[in-house]
Amino acid sequence: MAVDIERIPARRRRPGDRLAVLGERDFRWFFLGYTTSLVGSSMAPVAVAFAVLDGGGGGTDLGWVMAARILPVVLVLLAGGVIADRLGSRGVMLGSDVLRGLVQALFAGLLAAGHAPVWAMVGLVAVWGLGEGLFMPAFGAIVPRLVRREESIADANTLLGLSRSVSTVVGPAVAGLVTATQGPAVVLLVDAVTYGAGALALAGLRLPGRVVADGGESVLRELRAGWSEFAARPWLWITTAQMGLFNLLVWAPFLVLGPLTAQRGLGGAGGWGLVMGVYGVGAVLGGLLMLGRVPARPLAVASVAALGWALPSGALAAGASLPWVAAGALVAGFGSAVCGTLYSSTTQRWVPVELLGRLTSFGVLGSFALGPLGLAVAGPLAGRFGTDTVLLLGAVWQLASGAVVLGIPAVRNRRWDDDPED
Repeated sequence: MAVDIERIPARRRRPGDRLAVLGERDFRWFFLGYTTSLVGSSMAPVAVAFAVLDGGGGGTDLGWVMAARILPVVLVLLAGGVIADRLGSRGVMLGSDVLRGLVQALFAGLLAAGHAPVWAMVGLVAVWGLGEGLFMPAFGAIVPRLVRREESIADANTLLGLSRSVSTVVGPAVAGLVTATQGPAVVLLVDAVTYGAGALALAGLRLPGRVVADGGESVLRELRAGWSEFAARPWLWITTAQMGLFNLLVWAPFLVLGPLTAQRGLGGAGGWGLVMGVYGVGAVLGGLLMLGRVPARPLAVASVAALGWALPSGALAAGASLPWVAAGALVAGFGSAVCGTLYSSTTQRWVPVELLGRLTSFGVLGSFALGPLGLAVAGPLAGRFGTDTVLLLGAVWQLASGAVVLGIPAVRNRRWDDDPED
């Protein structure tokens, strides 16, 4: 199926004009603070992992610490959406940054003092995850309020996606170097400082006033109302379901079984680092391509781009050499940037701002709730059926599900300039 792309008018097609959204004061201020915070956040997981291992912990201890971060995110997402719609997204995000900064500073202090048992790490990362779960729905709701023109929403999301892509390349590399030379406590202290930068940026925003919910209704009733709105939009719940099953069947097995496959025949940690680094490069390139472009059928474009995620899993399952696996990762990273930008932009374009927090929380929860299960069962399933079989199943699923979603009119025919209420 041919997918057309409508570009923003020629006056905005010059390279400098594609970055015109940075000329908007609130977005520029937020972008700088968010990017700074992202770099610190992408460094922290490396430091936490080595803090556990250097402290004498093993794989089980590390698993508990990592799970302690993910579980609170899943549990608090829905409440976070209601809170963002009630209180306003900026205040929720600012509080989240302050909370996470304090957690990381305390974590760094315990490590520096040599008093960081595993139970303390579990408790700290659980609070860290709580802050993330509050931040995510509020983030989805604030972006449209940072720009003045509707067509700038896509550019704003593209630039924010580029920040995430670049941070996934830069952050872990810097964290590895600093952890090896200075220890994990320094990395976590840096992360705490970057959260402070994010909070300062949020505090400096001059957002237009908006009416927030008065809190008269119960949280449960507001969640039910949000779910009704979510379910009434087929394009939203269909793409959310596809993303949730992708994380269960494709991405989680790839993250678990990919390193094992690399250890056996792709050069070990160095080879796997190359694959993930190339994935990040692909994401940066995809983000750059999206600058200044608005697809006529954004969900169709996103669904086509998502097909690329089948390539690295398929290459691993086929026993391909490292260059071919890296090439597949490049395409997948490219597609991830396109999908992320378009899914965020369409949601913010077609969902009323007073519902964005709740509907974003349902979308994020549906997309990622099955991810931890996929991470847990990938290894046992590979032991039962074979690594190649599990990876191949994921690749085939991605292609088949993409074809099915593209065949659904609510996704395929939805246009950027459609009435948001349709």
